[in-house]
This record gives sequence, structure tokens and C-alpha cells, in this order.
Amino acid sequence: MESADISALWVTLRLALTTTLILLLLGTPLAWWLSQTQSRIKTVIEALVALPLVLPPTVLGFYLLIALAPGGIIGGFSAHGLAFSFTGLVIGSVLYSLPFVVQPLQNAFGSINRLHLEAASTLRASPLDRFFSIVLPLSRPGFITAATLGFAHTVGEFGVVLMIGGNIPGETQVLSIAIYDHVEALEYAQAHWLSGGLLLFSFIILFLVYRQNNRWAHS
Repeated sequence: MESADISALWVTLRLALTTTLILLLLGTPLAWWLSQTQSRIKTVIEALVALPLVLPPTVLGFYLLIALAPGGIIGGFSAHGLAFSFTGLVIGSVLYSLPFVVQPLQNAFGSINRLHLEAASTLRASPLDRFFSIVLPLSRPGFITAATLGFAHTVGEFGVVLMIGGNIPGETQVLSIAIYDHVEALEYAQAHWLSGGLLLFSFIILFLVYRQNNRWAHS
């Protein structure tokens, strides 16, 4: 593996880990609210969260590029904007992988028997105490699925990261873009190594998630 590919691997892992942690922090309260609320805007929020599932990555990347530009809504807070930076990649990845974390958590929270929460409430447990002592342990499968899918989906991103991050080695060049560069240069051997690695990684991730979910379903 070339040094440039190792650098792309490091950027990819760093991006995936950062994105997953942020998504778990932001997605957990959002998923909990969606699983409990009867608000009229619930459907609107659910549609917005799921939008990256059907929206072409280049469309999302285009509008993020505008928002992250020096005069954009988000980029305006930085002197040089946030486009073509690692921070910009994180912002784009968080938005693009949002449904892969929120939806499993929402399903996990929604499947919890409310009798457990009501029993804890009668024992004067606070909402926060009920969440940490009852909801989180019972939702462990959902958290594992959400973290795994969020990480894996970020590793495989291409369109969004290319639009808002470009192709800066050591800064915004991820594995998917490195593969594209090898193909453009007709370096098929290197492209095979990276593509095969991502293919194997994706299969193992999905296999472990499905196997663990099946174990929990039959336990």
C-alpha cells in the first residue's frame, strides 16, 4: 500500500470515528424525542432525517458546498469558510449518515415496554434516571447497530465528500476518492486492493450486525 493510500485510510478512519461519535451524541436525544412525541411536526422531522437516503449525494454536497463557503450560512463563521477542510467533511458526513444512526435508535426506543418506565416513575425515578438506568440498557442492540452502520456508511462515502472536501491528500482525501484516483490513472492493481478491502470490511460489518441482532431476537 502506498503512503498516499495509508494517509487516505487514516483520514477515513478519523472521519468515520468523529462522525459516529457526534451522531450518537446528537442522534440519541433526537431519536428519543421522535419515539415518544405525538407532535404534529414529527412526520416533518422524520422526513428531513431520512432525506439523505433518497437524495442524490451530489445534490446534498452542492448545497453543503454553498453553506460551507466563506459567505455561507455555516462557513461565514470562519474567515476562510469550511469547504475543503476536514471540519467541512465532518459536517457533511454527519448530515449524510444521520438516518443510519437515528432510525435504529428510534426503533430501539420505540420497542421498549412503557410499563418499565411507568414502574420506575412510581418509584420516583427522574426522567434522566429512567433514561440511563432503563432505556439505555434495553436499547443496547439499537446503539450497536446505529454506531456500526453510521461508521460503515461514513467509510463508504464518495459524492458528498468529493463535493465539499475535494481531494486534498492528508486532509480531505478518503479511501473512496483514492480508489477513484487510481482508476483514473489506470492503476487497477492499487484500486483492486483498496476496493477489495472496503468490500470485505462492509460485508463483515453487516454480517456481524445481522448475526448479533438474530442472537438478541432469539434470546
